[in-house]
Amino acid sequence: MASNNLKGASLGLLSMAIFATHDAVVKSLGGTLTAFQIVFFAALFSFPIITVILLKDRREGHLRPVHPWWVMTRAMCNVVTGVTAFYAFTTLPLAQVYPLLFATPLLITVMSIPLLGETVRLRRWAAVIVGLIGVIVVVRPGQADLTLGHLAALTSAVCGALASVIVRKIGPDERSVVLLLYPMVANFVAMAIAMPFVYVPMELPELGALAIIALFGLTASFLQILAYRAGEAVIVAPMQYSQIIWAVIFGYFFFGESIDGPTMAGAAIVISSGLYIVFRESSSDASENQPVLRARGRSATAIRPRSSLLQKVWSQGRRG
Repeated sequence: MASNNLKGASLGLLSMAIFATHDAVVKSLGGTLTAFQIVFFAALFSFPIITVILLKDRREGHLRPVHPWWVMTRAMCNVVTGVTAFYAFTTLPLAQVYPLLFATPLLITVMSIPLLGETVRLRRWAAVIVGLIGVIVVVRPGQADLTLGHLAALTSAVCGALASVIVRKIGPDERSVVLLLYPMVANFVAMAIAMPFVYVPMELPELGALAIIALFGLTASFLQILAYRAGEAVIVAPMQYSQIIWAVIFGYFFFGESIDGPTMAGAAIVISSGLYIVFRESSSDASENQPVLRARGRSATAIRPRSSLLQKVWSQGRRG
């Protein structure tokens, strides 16, 4: 078991390093392309591979959702999560974006109470409150300029958390292919509507960078699948916080971003709270639903589908 957990943790670290590189490429394009255009073309390049995976689900059934309103709500949340996260990466220092996105587990914990009937006791509530204080430390209202980038990062965290909780709520009733397909369709429709207003002609290097974003997003997602297959979720899940290290490195060397004390202090608070919630959920007497542990790392988007759903469809296709 120890060797399996080590393998899972290593794969998890590798997947997060690739995700962080993916985010740095997104940031590099932000000077010339809007988040809408980046999302549209990155999703377009991802589409063939995801389509092949969807076709592997040979079980009989239809594509009509059992819970249409929940499915559509989740699809729109995934679209908003992707666009706002990409916008935040293009406008804010990387080391500021990640602590705000790391609030997602805290929000999942809160949202799981009304949507999943989860019981959150005093210690997890304390972790949530402390984590949200960490977010305030990063944002520093009244002391630093608040921008649309900050709002976008927080919006991404909220929508990503809601999408994760919805999957936990309706996942047992819906086909995995439905939960994968609808966000893709919603993304293409929404981005296609925006394209006439935001499109900027691109040269070959920019197209190559968009292809890299798609490739890195899917590669990291598949590495996450392998990580969770190899190790326990409680070991693999905390690896997502390693992205802050890459944010500091990439931000300093490639974008000339300096790291200030409040940002790092707030990041440490948010990460500590998230880690506590992860380890608390692993206790058999603390959580029946384990909403954070089963969210499995990064929030899903139409470009980067939820890794647990990809794994489920892939496994079903192999059995078929």
